[in-house]
Order: sequence, then structure tokens, then C-alpha cells
Amino acid sequence: MKVEKICCIGAGYVGGPTMAVIALKWPEINVTVVDIDDDKIDMWNSDDLSQIPVYEPGLKDIIKQTRNKNLFFSKNIEKAIDESQMIFMAVNTPTKQTGKGAGMASDLTYIENSARTIASFANSHKIVIEKSTLPVRTAEKIKEILSESKNKFTFEVLSNPEFLAEGTAIQDLFKSDRVLIGGESTKTGQEAVQSLVEIYERWIPKTKILTVNVWSAELSKLASNAMLAQRISSINALSALCEVTGAKIDEVSNAIGYDHRIGDKFLKASPGFGGSCFKKDILNLVYLCQFYGLDEVAEFWLHVVKINDFQRERLAKKIDNYVSANNLNKEVGVLGWAFKKDTNDSRESSSIHITYSLLEKGYKVNIYDPKVSKNRIMEDINEVRNFKKTINPDLIIDNIIIHNSIKDLENSSLVLIVLTEWDEFKDLNKSKEDKIIFDFRNILEEKENIYRL
Repeated sequence: MKVEKICCIGAGYVGGPTMAVIALKWPEINVTVVDIDDDKIDMWNSDDLSQIPVYEPGLKDIIKQTRNKNLFFSKNIEKAIDESQMIFMAVNTPTKQTGKGAGMASDLTYIENSARTIASFANSHKIVIEKSTLPVRTAEKIKEILSESKNKFTFEVLSNPEFLAEGTAIQDLFKSDRVLIGGESTKTGQEAVQSLVEIYERWIPKTKILTVNVWSAELSKLASNAMLAQRISSINALSALCEVTGAKIDEVSNAIGYDHRIGDKFLKASPGFGGSCFKKDILNLVYLCQFYGLDEVAEFWLHVVKINDFQRERLAKKIDNYVSANNLNKEVGVLGWAFKKDTNDSRESSSIHITYSLLEKGYKVNIYDPKVSKNRIMEDINEVRNFKKTINPDLIIDNIIIHNSIKDLENSSLVLIVLTEWDEFKDLNKSKEDKIIFDFRNILEEKENIYRL
């Protein structure tokens, strides 16, 4: 199939950057990104490029080159679906909050609604591509919904999971470790796979484009995130042991990383993993294992999440113990809210959970992050409060102060906590000796007043 127009449903952290890069590499193809959130589309169309909803180094430059040339952000979902030959689904798949599998299984509401929308507006054959992270065999449900189309057009469903790391998404899209495409073994299925392969071949070496069956592609995404998260929990578990034995976690992780069978990636001690995928995908994997009666396997993966929770609570207690032992005021400064540097995404950030734990212990918390908005910070805290219901809402308002600069925060707090590894925080090495700094990212030199993991 000749692809002249692409539609992407979902204008978030996956859809926006991915479609921007495809538009940049394929000026002959018109790419339209749609979303049910009108405000988000308005932000993507803003003349002020600092207002686009996703912060990624390099993204603004691509938007400037392609927007309204062959990259469009539109509220007209019906038209975009109707005119396209290829449709990506890049919508949110949060963890279910109610019903069967609540707390672990993926909520497929947005995926299913997207499939119904495609079925309603499609007036020709379409290649439909799963870009969201989905549980194994979701493609069956999508095909079932698409088959109910009143127009009775044919659809091919492919799985093309994203493997982007936020903060380096553009670089990852330009030079992917691999592109994974899952499709059916039928003639039409393989033709659809080839159509997508041709899109990526424009800039990705063919040796890095892997074609597999749909189920393998879906499971590979969950498995990849689970393996990466497992490494983070493993090194964080060792950091707790280092603390009580006198070993240094950076030295231990460095020694481990020299073993070529292990490697040095994802072996840096931290406050715990965050982001939209790791916890959600592991819990989804746990649910799938339980569903198929693999209880021991489920328990193994569940402990990856439990260690992550343990690390966060351990660090909150470490701060509280220090403050109590030294008779200090219960006031701290949190440096960093994004779950990692070079992104404005704060979903599941350890900063949220450590801050909430300190609020429960009666602390006043000053917060600064260079990219996460005040509204987002307050929404994050209130989401946890609404779930736990252990803090009065007025206490949150009274005990959280959000600052516009690191200097403002430094002036207000004796005890500082580095929770995101933003480059500007490295200047804290030059800070006055009267500041107590808990560097939970190990980006500062160890000094008498600086405590590292």
C-alpha cells in the first residue's frame, strides 16, 4: 500500500515526538496528530514553541521545521482517519482502578474507544498500528471492534511498540536500538508489515528493523520495561546493604558493570524508577502471569515494584531520622520533580512519593523543578492524597511552597534533597557549607555536608 497520509490518535509523549520525526524524515507524507483533548492540540499549535505540551531536547526545532508543512495537529478526528492509509494509536493505557484486575491490569478504555472511532470514520482499507504499550493479545480485541465497522472495510492490525526513553526521545527516534513490528503471517498481514518497514527504512538500517508476530511484539515491550526496572530495583536493594555495611554503591555498581555479561547500563542507584511505563507495565505483567496460573513468576516481578516502594520510603525515613537526631526544623527543599532530567513528565516520579511521605511526617516542603509546572506538581500530590486519604487537603496547601528558581529554594531550606539529576543542580557543589544536602542521584562530590546514596 502506498502511504501518503498518516493519522496518529494521541498527542502525548509518544505520539507527538514520533510523528514529528516521521514528518521530518518523510516530507512527501502528510502526518496528522489528533486528540480528544482540544487544549493539548492548541498547545501543539501555539506560536510560542515553549508552550508545546511535551518537553524533549531537539523537539522544538523539528516542530518548527515541519508544522503546517507536512505535520499537522488537528481536532478534526473524523477527517484525519478518513483520509489516511495508516493510523497509529498512541493513547494512554493506565492501570485499571476498578473491576477485574484493578490495580494491575491495563485499562484499555482509550484503545477500545480509538478502535471504535476508526471503525466509525474509516471509508477505505486501513493499516492500524498499536503504538501504546498493551497487554499480550490486545490486537484480537482491536480486530474484533474494527470488524464491527458498518462500512465493512478491511483492516490490518500491527504492533509497533515504542522504546523511547524520555529525555532522549528524539535521539532514540533518530538512532533506535531496534524497531519492532509485529504482524500476521497472512499475505495481507505481511504486506501491511512491509508498508511500515518502508516508513522506518528511510532512516533506520534494515538490520535494526525486527519483524515478528503480533503477540511477540506486544509482550516484548512489557518484558523490556520489566527487565530495565528489575535492574534499577536490584541496584537500589544493594544500595541499602551498602549503607549498613560501609560499602559505596557507586564503587559496587562500577565493579559490577565491568562484567561484559552484565554491562553498566541501569546500574546507577537512585530514589527509584518513575515514568509512565515501568510500574504500570510490571503490574500488567504480574496480572498476566497470575491469569495464566504462573503465580511464582508473578511474585518475582511484583517484588521489583515492592523494592521500588521500599527505596522511596527508606530515603524519606533517612531524612526524617537526620532531622530528628539534629533537632532541626521540619522543613526541606526538594530539588527536581520530573522523574528524570530533560523531560517535563512527572508521572510516578519518586519525588511525589517521598514528598508525600514527608508531608505525612509533618514537614513543610519547598519544591523547585525547571520544567514541571506548579499545577502539575499540585495535581501529582493531590492524586496520591486522594488515593491514600492520610492528609487533610488544607495541610497540603499550607505545607507546600513551589519556587521559580533554585536560589529561592536554597534561601528557604537548610536541608536540600536532590531527587532529579538536572544539570543545573550540579552547581550545588559550590554551595555554602551550612547547607545539608541529601544527594539521592549521586551527582555531587561527597563532602561533610553532602550525603550520597
